[in-house]
Amino acid sequence: MIFTDREIDSALKILHEEVVPAQGCTEPIAIAFAAAKAREVIPKEEIIRVVIHVSGNIIKNVKSVVVPNSGGMVGIEVSAVMGFMFGDASKDLMVINDITEAQMVQVRAFMEAATIEVVHVDTPEKLYIEVELYSENRCGSVEVKHFHTNITKIKRDKGVLVSQACNDKVFNTPEEERSQLSIKMIYELAKVIDLERIEPLMSKVIRLNSRIANEGLAGNYGINIGSVIREHIENGFYGNDIRNRAASFAAAGSDARMSGCDLPVMTTSGSGNQGMAASLALIEYASFFEKEREQLIRALFFSHLSTVHIKTNVGRLSAYCGVICSAAAVSGALCFMERHSFEVVSHAIANTLGDVSGIICDGAKASCAMKISTTIYAAFDSYLLATHGEYMHGGDGIIANDIEKTLEYVGKLAGDGMKITDEVIIDIMSHNYRTP
Repeated sequence: MIFTDREIDSALKILHEEVVPAQGCTEPIAIAFAAAKAREVIPKEEIIRVVIHVSGNIIKNVKSVVVPNSGGMVGIEVSAVMGFMFGDASKDLMVINDITEAQMVQVRAFMEAATIEVVHVDTPEKLYIEVELYSENRCGSVEVKHFHTNITKIKRDKGVLVSQACNDKVFNTPEEERSQLSIKMIYELAKVIDLERIEPLMSKVIRLNSRIANEGLAGNYGINIGSVIREHIENGFYGNDIRNRAASFAAAGSDARMSGCDLPVMTTSGSGNQGMAASLALIEYASFFEKEREQLIRALFFSHLSTVHIKTNVGRLSAYCGVICSAAAVSGALCFMERHSFEVVSHAIANTLGDVSGIICDGAKASCAMKISTTIYAAFDSYLLATHGEYMHGGDGIIANDIEKTLEYVGKLAGDGMKITDEVIIDIMSHNYRTP
């Protein structure tokens, strides 16, 4: 397959948009980002009231996750207050990266003294945030829709400063550019693209995601699924094989991230968990089998861009667990790294999707790491089966004969099929709170 410069540039533009650094879970960070931008609207005013309008999926993904640099605090309110008081919106999803313990004393004092209101908005948008900041005489607000730093409206008092149309298919790259992506195209491009065009970004993925995974293995975070698997590799309960090591390494990054570790990760499709799932198993695999660095870089390129492509069908937020998309991409990337044909790659991806597509997203929390380990195990099983000529055939459940048709069906499942599931999950979570 021969690629035009325009096709290559478009693929790289999408990749650079979607694989970006973020600190902490991206939904509370998106709230902090919107609040920091709202503060820019009325910068000299003393804020006395904060109103945060959010969709159900934002509530789902914020209520149980620790906000980085907060000293262990959880929730929508602290995310917004940290953002508007001390956030730097120019840093996008690193908006609260530099907040100190001394500043958190002021954040807590404000939260005790001020009026802070959270409003659940009944909206078709899965990702919807509007932060309103009030002083005695003024109001500034910022609205974010569809993806985490996509500002669609800015208001000061009763005047609209910015208003831009947005719908579920709008990204910074036009829809027609994203529609050109396919697993076949990504597979062929990963083989031939100039290494220097992808190595800087993929090297950053390796460095940042490996660092937080190693922190997760060494520290005490969440439910510690990554470190527990690794411990039991060493004491003999699990075998010291690549499947266990990869699941442990990938899960450990999520253990740390979902429990408030302030180390940044490279996200994919708006999710740090997806970014870590798409990369850490491959990094461990390459290390275990002493693969050449070029093989790893190209496999990571395939994995991340395939994750983006699969996730585009699913949507930014859904009841369909997003790391399934990354795990499916990993199974294909393992085949790619071992120089298997496109047919084997596509069968591995379909095997994974046919296996674990029933896993729900019930919000961002410590147990996301368990879902990563589960789906990475499935990715290795799917890879192994595909390389032995064993695969799910078209007509088996949601699997079609063509991989792109399978991805279309997965999108239909995640969208139409799981709409009511998502509503039920949000309703359950709105009445279900952790006991101390």
